[in-house]
Amino acid sequence: MSVEDGAVPVARVVRSGVVESVHLGHVALLGPDGHLRGCLGDPAATFFPRSSLKPVQAAAMLRAGLDLDDAPLALACASHSGEPDHLDGVRRILHGAGRGEPDLQNTPAVPLDDEAAFVWRAAARPPSATAQNCSGKHAAMLATCVAAGWDTATYRDPGHPLQLAIAEHVTTLTGDAVTHVGVDGCGAPLFSCTIGGLARAFARIAVEPAGTPEGRVAAAIRAHPWWLGGTGRPVTRFLQAVPGLVAKDGAEGVFAAALPDGRALAVKILDGSPRPVPAVVAAALRRLGVDAPALDRLGRVDVLGHGTPVGRVEPVAFSA
Repeated sequence: MSVEDGAVPVARVVRSGVVESVHLGHVALLGPDGHLRGCLGDPAATFFPRSSLKPVQAAAMLRAGLDLDDAPLALACASHSGEPDHLDGVRRILHGAGRGEPDLQNTPAVPLDDEAAFVWRAAARPPSATAQNCSGKHAAMLATCVAAGWDTATYRDPGHPLQLAIAEHVTTLTGDAVTHVGVDGCGAPLFSCTIGGLARAFARIAVEPAGTPEGRVAAAIRAHPWWLGGTGRPVTRFLQAVPGLVAKDGAEGVFAAALPDGRALAVKILDGSPRPVPAVVAAALRRLGVDAPALDRLGRVDVLGHGTPVGRVEPVAFSA
């Protein structure tokens, strides 16, 4: 089933008491037993999870021989903001593998962070693969190839041993067959799964023992939320607010998260807008039983009129 099939309203945009627009999508909530605890739309819908898949990719790379932990491993899972420490971290991963910035094959860009982008443009610097938000993943892919003895020049090829290993692990963690292979915005192969499958993958990562590849990924994300996103980023703020959370955002309105006991969620906004994601994620965490005071703040998405809040994005209630 394709992602547009079975999509339902997941959030309403209310301005001055009037529903101005509605975001459709899918949300899957899993209990600690792995069973569906609540949903909106169809958890069996197939889609591209975009950068939300990075923790799964990182776990696959660890299984293939990647030797990273702590902040560098979080950076391998990141869609980072391109702040100076992020870029230095990417260079350290490359240096540790005997590679350099010219070896990166992700799409050149300027930093996502507004301040970092301003400084970058003021210095008249051209777009760079290092500054692009997926450079941590690509540096880790190169490091994995070096560790495994695989060719580094073709690491983005879907038939490369690295990408075959990642695709296999996507199936292992999600429980879904990879039915579609695409090209992500950064140029790396992208593998499909279902909404529910993405939630299952995050649950697996969150509950695996310390020292396992999944456990190492979870520990890195929990300990280093800034490295996973950046200053003020919603995913970083959710990780900082909810103890033990493992989470990752993705382009086109995707977000996945899991708690240490295996409760998990996956969100896909059908129109790809990031606007309703914080409100929907906060509501999903509450539905899973999370009682963190910061969720009220993190889930508040104001609608402005002349610079003043005149409404907000309201999540839709979940089914039982």
